[in-house]
Amino acid sequence: MNALISTALSGVVMMFAGLFIQKKQHIKYFAIAVLLVSFVANLLEIGTVQTGTHTLYNMIEVSRFSILFNAVILGATLLYFMLSGSEFEKVGEHVADYFALIFFILSGIMLATSFSNLLMLFLAIEIISIPQYILAGADKNNLKSNEASLKYFLMGSFSTGILLMGITLIYGAAGTFNVNELGLGSGDVHPLSISGIMLLIFALSFKVSAVPFHFWTPDVYDGSPTVFTSFMATVVKAGGFIAFLRLFHVSFTGGALSGHWLLVLALIAAGTLLLGNLTAVFQQSVKRMLAYSSIAQAGFMLLAVIALNETATQGIVLYAAAYSVATIGMFAVLMKVKDYTFEGFNGLARKEPLLALAATVFLFSLAGIPLTAGFFAKYFVLAAAVQQGQLLWLVILAVVCAAISIYYYFRVVMAMYFKTGEPEVEPFSPAFKAVLVIAVIIVIALGVYPGLLLHFIA
Repeated sequence: MNALISTALSGVVMMFAGLFIQKKQHIKYFAIAVLLVSFVANLLEIGTVQTGTHTLYNMIEVSRFSILFNAVILGATLLYFMLSGSEFEKVGEHVADYFALIFFILSGIMLATSFSNLLMLFLAIEIISIPQYILAGADKNNLKSNEASLKYFLMGSFSTGILLMGITLIYGAAGTFNVNELGLGSGDVHPLSISGIMLLIFALSFKVSAVPFHFWTPDVYDGSPTVFTSFMATVVKAGGFIAFLRLFHVSFTGGALSGHWLLVLALIAAGTLLLGNLTAVFQQSVKRMLAYSSIAQAGFMLLAVIALNETATQGIVLYAAAYSVATIGMFAVLMKVKDYTFEGFNGLARKEPLLALAATVFLFSLAGIPLTAGFFAKYFVLAAAVQQGQLLWLVILAVVCAAISIYYYFRVVMAMYFKTGEPEVEPFSPAFKAVLVIAVIIVIALGVYPGLLLHFIA
């Protein structure tokens, strides 16, 4: 609850910061300070929620798990601000407004981790989504950015209607919006329940860019300013998945109900893994490859939603941390290279060895190579799917797709280390180098000892 209130207030503070802070570069430092306050406020709540949950007005339910996930999200955003915050100035004049919109998105994610009412879920999804439509079109002089914003808005509005219809049908079947009291898994399954759950699956699949509801993702990620694509593809996606997992693990388990939606989600996960990885293989732009890579990674995170066990809960936290840090770091490197094609990375290891080394570690993590955080992230979600039972075929497919991903991630590594060229690189400060090294250390530390994060889950 502390994180929800502090991030919402931080958004309001940042809206006025632009009036009082004249130098744009100082706005970044002010945003980092404000975010640190939210991070500390979130951690202070652990003392009030030692075990179990703390419920507020039957609308919000705070637990140690939600506090930990909030900490991961806020920590990833802090890393994002430190690595990429200076890039906001290149997008447009309204730097403080961009930071304010991101804080409002964070408040939506904080709500998504702790909702206990379907109406709160709807508010969380919309608070997360609406600022993204604005950020996608923030580069007013770029037609691709304007197109990305329009596509995102139209498709997002359509998915919102589906979400509301699903909530309406579930309310008709259960007579309550409280996710802990739906009781849909007891006795015969009502047709309204099945219809409502299917619509919720479709709507939330759109939000996390799962196949076949992914069609907006490549164009929106490619057209949006790269600095905002980095945030949308990582922190926002993780927030969508925690809403997905919380809803289905709390409300739609037990009895014959799970059997109705498990197969549908398993097929969606399989399609997401296949299409995301196979399409990424044929991309010629690293930015667009990362867009399809984010679709493929969504397939792995869907395994945690499907697997109804404690390992899945651990897996989604570790995956959110590993994926967010590695992708934010990779996008930070990408923004320093002027040419986003694979050829633009030719010879980067000779010209900027630190950038190349950091990019290699991040790509290794995304591919799931041992001794990186991505390896244990994939291990936990795959182990959760195995424990669930009857999903061995999906686990095998996921392993095959992970092997395919090595090809397109290693294309960048090959270009940096084994091809010659003179890549054009933007200048970067010693502070940027230091934060990039910290991101690399985090990826390796979680890859060697994931318990650094997981032991906080009670």
